[in-house]
Amino acid sequence: MAQTTTGTGVPTGSAAPAAGDGAPAGDGLPKGFRDARLGWPELHRIPHPPHRLPFLGDVLGADRRTPLQDSMRLARRLGPIFRRKAFGKEFVFVWGARLVADLADESRFAKHVGLGVANLRPVAGDGLFTAYNHEPNWQLAHDVLAPGFSREAMAGYHTMMLDVAARLTDHWDRALAAGRTVDVPGDMTRLTLETIARTGFGHDFGSFERACPHPFVTAMVGALSYAQRLNTVPAPLAPYLLREASRRNAADITHLNDTVDALVRARRAAGGDGRGDLLDRMLETTHPRTGERLSAQNVRRQVITFLVAGHETTSGALSFALYYLARHPRVAARARAEVDRVWGAAATPGYEQVAKLRYVRRVLDESLRLWPTAPAFAREARQDTVLAGEHPMRRGAWALVLTPMLHRDPEVWGPDAERFDPDRFEARAVRARPPHVFKPFGTGARACIGRQFALHEATLVLGLLLRRYELRIDPGYRLKVTERLTLMPEALRLRLERRTPASATAGAGAAQEPDPAQEPDPAQEADLAQEACPARQARSSGVPEAGDTGDASAARCPVHGAGD
Repeated sequence: MAQTTTGTGVPTGSAAPAAGDGAPAGDGLPKGFRDARLGWPELHRIPHPPHRLPFLGDVLGADRRTPLQDSMRLARRLGPIFRRKAFGKEFVFVWGARLVADLADESRFAKHVGLGVANLRPVAGDGLFTAYNHEPNWQLAHDVLAPGFSREAMAGYHTMMLDVAARLTDHWDRALAAGRTVDVPGDMTRLTLETIARTGFGHDFGSFERACPHPFVTAMVGALSYAQRLNTVPAPLAPYLLREASRRNAADITHLNDTVDALVRARRAAGGDGRGDLLDRMLETTHPRTGERLSAQNVRRQVITFLVAGHETTSGALSFALYYLARHPRVAARARAEVDRVWGAAATPGYEQVAKLRYVRRVLDESLRLWPTAPAFAREARQDTVLAGEHPMRRGAWALVLTPMLHRDPEVWGPDAERFDPDRFEARAVRARPPHVFKPFGTGARACIGRQFALHEATLVLGLLLRRYELRIDPGYRLKVTERLTLMPEALRLRLERRTPASATAGAGAAQEPDPAQEPDPAQEADLAQEACPARQARSSGVPEAGDTGDASAARCPVHGAGD
């Protein structure tokens, strides 16, 4: 469940409130500036697209279907910081590594809940992802739920992840036998929804037994799409231009709420069954210091948050990784050989064996570098400050970080930053890079609480699929990226070939060569040795450690569950 924002192109100031609205409790941040002209005293020094129109600004040149990719095109032309204007308002975009590293300073900047994230408030309220910084339920829920992502909890989820993955491979075996290609984004969505539903809430949506997506998924996609559409029209005109869409959105939200309410009622009726999953923690666990419990309303909001964000980003990450594996047969062969060597003849891999798939993890990380499925996050100044010593910002001013462009900064990733190369995440290469340059899960105290969960699930599934199938892609397929809350490869279908015992044996033999890295992957070693991280120990007990910045940089001890 990664920190993100929707509508990452030309925001227009939707009807949702800006960050900081309401009593400025907690960190005391003021209402975030909606217009950059109020928060950036030297805005004129920041470049913008040419040929602006009065009031409309840069709207006419924008691609509203793919706003993120539209902003990426502008970023390549305008540089590491630029601004866009829409309907009289200015917005600042940042992607240069030096600027983003400064924005990651938790003592001076915090998460800004605005744009599409604020548009999701009618869906998720003060859930972990959409809560404003000053809302007390964020800290309460974070401290109650963080132990649900400890090493011990993750090991407990592993068997259930295997069970859901077996349903995926059964589904793909049937497609292979019938000579059909497989719908990668659709099947990864089924997989990740069932995984978070079962491991977190003991529920089965029956996604693989349905010809069409579960109604919960349909309602979810509708709600996410509506949140993004709100960013494409001026706020005063939204009630008129989106009247019918607003009605459909209300029905979608009602369906999401009804589904979750039924799930919670069933658990309450069953009584305390000692499952120890996320829902049990929401219903039964008290805060370790205050003794508070989550309210019934907040439980609903947290369940929706986890069901939506907890599967949407992981399904995208898996889909892009499978695309790159199919497009790069040599990479796939190397990854498959590692699976054969590490897992051997074991019918099912154990929890510890998944973390040993270091090259598979590099494939996943490189896919997340090029297409981080949570493609942007916003940062807000806690005080008057100067960004990277160059750009004055007033308290409450904010900027939107374009994560795919940060991950393509040639000063960090080299002149071939657009090229897919998993060896960028070889241990020595990771250590040579500065911190804060790889941010697929956001940053700081509000980074993704489910990072460990998502990475384990995705690595496990990639290993299982590589061991079982050869992946073939239509040579004529050209990657197109669909944008909603997250990113997804559009219309990606693969043809499967079942690996024969001979090919599996050959792969295992080829894998006896030592890994070129010859050293532990620092990101994965940190995941394996969470107890060595004092910040993790504090979070495992539900008590955040003072001064923890939550940096998820792979080059340093990442925060495994830094919030949301």
